[in-house]
Amino acid sequence: MKNSFPLATSIGILGGGQLGRMFIENALRYDVEIHILDPSANAPCAHLTAHFTQGDFKDFETVYQFGKNLDVITIEIEHVNTEALYKLEEEGVKVIPTAKTIETIKDKGLQKQFYADYEIRSSLFQIIENKAALQNHTSFLPFFQKARKDGYDGKGVVAINSVDDFDKAFDVPSVLEKSVDIEKEISVIVAKDQFGNIELYPVVELVFDPVYNLVDYLIAPAQITEQQATKACRLAKRVCEGFHSPGLFAVELFLSKEGEILVNETAPRAHNSGHHTIEASISSQFDQHLRILLGLPLGSTKSYPAAAMINLVGSEGHIGKVSYEGVNEISAQENVYLHLYGKEITKPGRKMGHVSVIGSNFDEVLEKIDFVKKNLRAITG
Repeated sequence: MKNSFPLATSIGILGGGQLGRMFIENALRYDVEIHILDPSANAPCAHLTAHFTQGDFKDFETVYQFGKNLDVITIEIEHVNTEALYKLEEEGVKVIPTAKTIETIKDKGLQKQFYADYEIRSSLFQIIENKAALQNHTSFLPFFQKARKDGYDGKGVVAINSVDDFDKAFDVPSVLEKSVDIEKEISVIVAKDQFGNIELYPVVELVFDPVYNLVDYLIAPAQITEQQATKACRLAKRVCEGFHSPGLFAVELFLSKEGEILVNETAPRAHNSGHHTIEASISSQFDQHLRILLGLPLGSTKSYPAAAMINLVGSEGHIGKVSYEGVNEISAQENVYLHLYGKEITKPGRKMGHVSVIGSNFDEVLEKIDFVKKNLRAITG
């Protein structure tokens, strides 16, 4: 008799933003029941499931009550109440990734210490409790100050190049990371199932917006040597093995001008650097995430020869109800895929959607990136 599987599983997701939205889009192909917890009644996921709960995913009792009758809990944002997740684990609810893993990653200080403990190459760092402590680390300049908790999409990070920059520092517990002379920023999406099996997607190259300090676009695969790609994948795999937890992980790395590869940060969830996989890969990062939660075999990470993802963020000078300029032009293009996140209000730098493109070669993809960037905008109408 062939193995049967109870696909009618109840899955709870802490967070109802665009990552949850794309997860649900994929999950609709399966016989699963999706529950969403998010503080906003207008979250992108709110109308996509019959099981939406408005509530604070940082509150112990809210998270506990949300999850206690579900089969499995996961996240689309790491800034959640992990004490409630520990209690749910104790009571038999499956939490993926584990509460301990989320607790480690959501605190950038604990995350950096994890890399040090496991001898994973990362930039040098110092821990401070407040802004005044910067005066004790002038010899460590230049560095980046990262708030230990609640940073996302470039927020909670500031470059400190000299003592003259101390006035713009955060007055919160932080990590100081020694600046690295970066050649490229790259990322690897890693899927690790409940049985320890691991699949890695091809390394991608990230190009950042200098104003908003978030990804402007990515290209896949990264334009690096085969040896560098192998080293990056090996390092990403080592990170995920160290967490001793199933889950979907995005390991962001630096390629220095000296050719050294260092871990920057890890996200314990689907990630912006994997959005292109929806069209570019046989099994997307969201499909892998669902397979991991259900205990199904991991999907194939084989991908198109060339692909890209361009973030669509709110345009400068536009705050209010969103309107999209250039949708017709984008939609008329072959192998160009528009994803809008269902957010009602736009503001400068806010992620409103993305565009994926696929092609047979790198030059073709670059042309499509240029076309998208020239024609698509999120504005107020």
